[in-house]
Amino acid sequence: MTEVDLYNLAPVFQLMGVGLAVAALPIGWWLWQQRSASPAGRLRALTLITLFLTFDLVLFGAFTRLTDSGLGCPDWPGCYGSASPLGAKSEITAAETAMPTGPVTHSKAWIEMVHRYLATGVGVLILLLASLSWWQRRQQPRISPWWPTLTLVWVCLQGAFGALTVTMKLFPAIVTLHLMFGIGLLALLMAQAVRYDGAHSRPLPAGLRQGVWWGFVLLWMQIALGGWVSTNYAVLACPDFPTCNGQWLPAMNWQGFSLWRELGHNASGQLLEFSALSSIHFVHRSFAWVVLTVLLVVGWRLRQHASLSVAGQWLLGLSALQFITGLSNVVLDWPLLAAVLHTGGAAAMVVTLTWALSVSRADNTSSPIAPIRPAA
Repeated sequence: MTEVDLYNLAPVFQLMGVGLAVAALPIGWWLWQQRSASPAGRLRALTLITLFLTFDLVLFGAFTRLTDSGLGCPDWPGCYGSASPLGAKSEITAAETAMPTGPVTHSKAWIEMVHRYLATGVGVLILLLASLSWWQRRQQPRISPWWPTLTLVWVCLQGAFGALTVTMKLFPAIVTLHLMFGIGLLALLMAQAVRYDGAHSRPLPAGLRQGVWWGFVLLWMQIALGGWVSTNYAVLACPDFPTCNGQWLPAMNWQGFSLWRELGHNASGQLLEFSALSSIHFVHRSFAWVVLTVLLVVGWRLRQHASLSVAGQWLLGLSALQFITGLSNVVLDWPLLAAVLHTGGAAAMVVTLTWALSVSRADNTSSPIAPIRPAA
């Protein structure tokens, strides 16, 4: 394979133009729909549009990883120094001829670059959101620009991890952090949208709100474990259910949990044993029962509160989706649709819990379960 510089900034301005083009349509729609809205309303609408596109970006990022397209263009930010695979046709053809099933093919290059185009478009929207927040603060002092500014810093860090994902050749710790930063961006945008809405005053029993927090923390831990399974390609290390390779408690090999190591190798640089991969899978699967139980209880109790019943219904539905897609990944040999939906379900859970925490406040005087008021 032809040697290529890991960083080549030659196409950076062209990629910025592509990002502006990607963001132009949602920005135009937002300007038209919100032309008569209040400043806070316009910012909230732009935040929700950005949240929607970021969720799409997370799904497409999962698709990129699951199709082994993360190194479809082995340099950053372009593709062999070009803004699109069209300009790198000869280099991609040479790489594909040398390794027909390798990391660089024409289809994988396009998948990787579309992912980068979408990421650049989301970055443009977040930059616009932060700029407008500082501008509107002059007229509306109640509008805080600090959340959008934090989101802008966050997305820059996310972009840095995206670059490292390519230049460090799918280093498991970097890829997992890239996923976590993407999910965190969704949570930041959701919390930001609620602040613009000014609806964070719904009373919730203090014990139940603590339960929501516990579910939130445990979910993040489970997403990190799931990312570790995916980035180490350990999904099929336990191909049966409910046992793992015919055992209820397989022998554990903790080498797979060494954080700073190359893909497929242990901390000593030797090839990773299969038992380490099955251990990664088994820990994620076992912890899933804990997280699923907590989220089902929290969702059921939220469902009994009129002000947050929608969040409870979403949690229950998403819990069912996660169970079905997680099981499908094992027994159906890791189908692409189920794997992407599994990532999307986890991201949607984070958004749902972030919304529930952002719009609620602890009410120590409330009964543990408030009755649902009948509809008028």
